[in-house]
Amino acid sequence: MSRIIKRETIGDRRRGIVLVTVLWGIAFLSALAMAAAVSFRAFTGVMAVDRDRIHTIALLTAGLELAAGLIQSAPERPLVGVEGSIALASGTVAARLNDEGGRIDIGRAPPEVLTALLVHVGAPPLQAEELAQRMVARRRVEDSEPPDAGRTRAPQRRNEASDADPPFSDVRQLAQIPGMAPQWVAAMLPLATVYGSETVNPLTSPAAVIAALPGVSQPALETFLQMRRGLAADEPRLHQVLGPAQKYLAVRPQRVVAVDLVARLSNGATASAQAVIVLLPKDSQPYRVLSWTAPAQGSR
Repeated sequence: MSRIIKRETIGDRRRGIVLVTVLWGIAFLSALAMAAAVSFRAFTGVMAVDRDRIHTIALLTAGLELAAGLIQSAPERPLVGVEGSIALASGTVAARLNDEGGRIDIGRAPPEVLTALLVHVGAPPLQAEELAQRMVARRRVEDSEPPDAGRTRAPQRRNEASDADPPFSDVRQLAQIPGMAPQWVAAMLPLATVYGSETVNPLTSPAAVIAALPGVSQPALETFLQMRRGLAADEPRLHQVLGPAQKYLAVRPQRVVAVDLVARLSNGATASAQAVIVLLPKDSQPYRVLSWTAPAQGSR
């Protein structure tokens, strides 16, 4: 009898071990299936993100092509808030164009213009004059420094007046000037550029840029803006309204243009980017990109 009981006990143990093994196997296979499902979903998500990124790049590139076409289609039209859009299979892209020549070039404008600009954004007159002199001094350092002076210069734009590298490659570099307040730099961003010239284009300058020029009064500014809306062809008369400030004005070809892009994918996702492009005469390329700010992703 004891032997029979012992055999049954051993058999029960073996069946229990087999049952536990089977249950562990089922659990292991379930875990593998869950892991595979999660991995597949993650892979699908990555593929969707990559597809959206490719479509976004394609739309933004199409936006640059659109901008170049708008510039070439009407070279005499003042590029101030000029807008256009195009639709593709993957979505739409909108472009907004503004002439960089209508802003104050911090690397080439006369010292008195830089001083007036700083005063316009809130700097005290004496401090503004000192900061303007430091900005001009930086130009001299850049011009006198030999190419092999221990640093590698990034390729910058060239201009017709000079083959020297510009002292600034971004307006935000003004923060490096000793004594410059961050709020002044922020206020100058929409008014200044590094792709302009010694003068500003009166046909494409924002009202705030004209107001920042030396000696421009509020009545003169209002008269200028009113005349500009109706006397686009009468440039000499337009300049005379600003009196002494007219020597800081000159109408130039609109070759360097800021482009604000907004791409909207067919799934509702959006992305925005900013670029500065240049169209050069007899160039092998339809346009060249001087500056590019990476796309900022929006919401769906």
